[in-house]
Amino acid sequence: MKRTLIGRRRTVPVALAVATAVVGGLAVVPAHAAPPPPPTGNCNPTVNTMYYDVTTKVTPVITDFQSITIAEGSTAQQTVSLKQEDSVTTTVDRQTEITASAAALFAKVEAKVRFSVSKTTSSTKTHQITNTWNFNRAGQYALYRGTRKVEGEYVKYVCAQTGPTTGVWVNAVRDAAHGTFTTFETPEIGTAVRNCAALEPLGTVRRAAQDRLDAC
Repeated sequence: MKRTLIGRRRTVPVALAVATAVVGGLAVVPAHAAPPPPPTGNCNPTVNTMYYDVTTKVTPVITDFQSITIAEGSTAQQTVSLKQEDSVTTTVDRQTEITASAAALFAKVEAKVRFSVSKTTSSTKTHQITNTWNFNRAGQYALYRGTRKVEGEYVKYVCAQTGPTTGVWVNAVRDAAHGTFTTFETPEIGTAVRNCAALEPLGTVRRAAQDRLDAC
């Protein structure tokens, strides 16, 4: 059995604070690019009471991993335990206790990345992942559990009423112009085979697992 624990890292080049790149079909904005404030300073408290905007960075993370080599003639069903490699924890402003008030923030995050994310106090950390795998051909396999981590910054403004239908936007992020968050997609468990002629799509968890196998 051959195990490779160090994967290749890929970075997204940033030309401008608002530059974007497409990774695995998703538009990714660097997490350090602060989201914009409301387009105007005035608001109508009878129509809009709150304004959120976010920037997001999506990164595939392998949380549990094991590599295994299946020799010719030995294909079969095997039960394998994975080794914990990493974990992702949901945070808002670096706090792990997520309150109900964060629901609007994570709804905005989901709209931005176009997939569901964890909205509660949660982590991908487990005691052990053991699964039964079916191998129908020889090769080197990555057995993995992983997720797509979403991190970034947000702005939150509330409409402070100045009249029956008039108001001004007030920054509601405590002690800062913007806040930070981390969350993740529902983890997946799967396999990826070493196949230099058929690499998995960039930005996917399966590709991150495949990259941990022997280089092509």
